Amino acid sequence: MTLHFGQAFGELAPSLFSALKIVTLLAVLAFALALIIGIVIAIGRIFGNKTINRILIVFVEIIRGTPLLVQLLYMYYVVPEILNFLIGFVVPDFHMNFGAFEAGVLGLGLNYGSYMSEVFRSSILAVDKGQNEAALALGYTRVKAMRHIIFPQSIRISLPSLGNYFVMLLKDTSLCAFITLGEIILTTQSYAAQTFLTIEAYTIAALVYLVASIPLGYLVRVLERRMAVYV
Repeated sequence: MTLHFGQAFGELAPSLFSALKIVTLLAVLAFALALIIGIVIAIGRIFGNKTINRILIVFVEIIRGTPLLVQLLYMYYVVPEILNFLIGFVVPDFHMNFGAFEAGVLGLGLNYGSYMSEVFRSSILAVDKGQNEAALALGYTRVKAMRHIIFPQSIRISLPSLGNYFVMLLKDTSLCAFITLGEIILTTQSYAAQTFLTIEAYTIAALVYLVASIPLGYLVRVLERRMAVYV
């Protein structure tokens, strides 16, 4: 068996690096959404009443109990239909669809936000309660104490874990091929089907993910070492 890595790289690499731009943007936007969702859930579970806490627990368990791939497919195919049905009662002839990119951002953001909420919740609870009590004694409101004292420290504690989640999210963008997003895997599948250079194509795709992930992994390890000094 003769392998043609040179040919495959020359033909496939430009498309893959173009797809890597889409993957990077997708990962950044999904991670930003996950941060917002994670923080909201964590604060809701810590400071919300019992009803809010139970609703958030159910939501998190549903997300964590179902596969990410199923969630992406659900977001792409099912959620628009549900919204069309519900909003159609108020706005006749209403119709909307999520593009593959938008569905990917929402699906990845919801999934990782649910997991990251536990990171935020545990990091907030890890801050000494005495600091919050001291802030209140000095005239801070509960919101200001959270924003200026508790939350900055919790971010510092959770930063290494968040870095690991970002690396994982970047790699999980490959699942968006199943909702027809033209990212690395879908580009590779198309090329391999046309040229039959299957080994070469998927090996090169794996290397592209590796090249993207190694610097991020190194950065996370640096953050972990630095945070270990201050925490």
